[in-house]
Amino acid sequence: MTETRLLLASASPARLRILRAAGIEPVVKPSDVDERSVRDYLRAERGTLSPPTEALELARAKAEAVAAGVVGLVVLGCDSVLELDGTAYGKPADPDEAVQRWSRMRGRSGVLHTGHWVIDRRDSPSPSRAAVASTTVHFADITDNEIAAYVATGEPLDVAGAFTIDGLGGAFVEQIAGDPANVIGLSLTVLRRLLADVGVSWTALWVKQP
Repeated sequence: MTETRLLLASASPARLRILRAAGIEPVVKPSDVDERSVRDYLRAERGTLSPPTEALELARAKAEAVAAGVVGLVVLGCDSVLELDGTAYGKPADPDEAVQRWSRMRGRSGVLHTGHWVIDRRDSPSPSRAAVASTTVHFADITDNEIAAYVATGEPLDVAGAFTIDGLGGAFVEQIAGDPANVIGLSLTVLRRLLADVGVSWTALWVKQP
């Protein structure tokens, strides 16, 4: 029987860590999708998008861009956005934007949405399945000095919503309601369901021990 392999269409080290901790060693092939360009195109075509829809469509763009050149693998594309006051926020463009973002976020709650898009490229036709996982995040009311120090580390510039819970930003998140792995990068429970829908057993992806 041919071994089933998952391809992660993302350069995110956090997503890779989540999968490895769950016993899965994916093939990694980051997409070259420009998130801002895709976002601008979608908004021009459809008007205002809800934050969950934006996360899902960006995940789709990444999965499809990589899947077009892949045969024999199951491709996973993901994208995360933070919803605050009905607006979706991805990675900050620069430190000033990160500071402004945290000035709005502190002491409040937002919803982290992660789009998951799976394309089965083991055969033709190539079925796809998709879902969004959403987790509510309650931010601490941190000081201006703490914001400045955190942004100066560079961490907020590399992650959707300008924060993490598995790094330096963890101390600035007071509580979450929902799947914590989703906040880090992807929901394992959502991914398991999507894979099952295209006929892939979760346990079949586990790294075989010698």
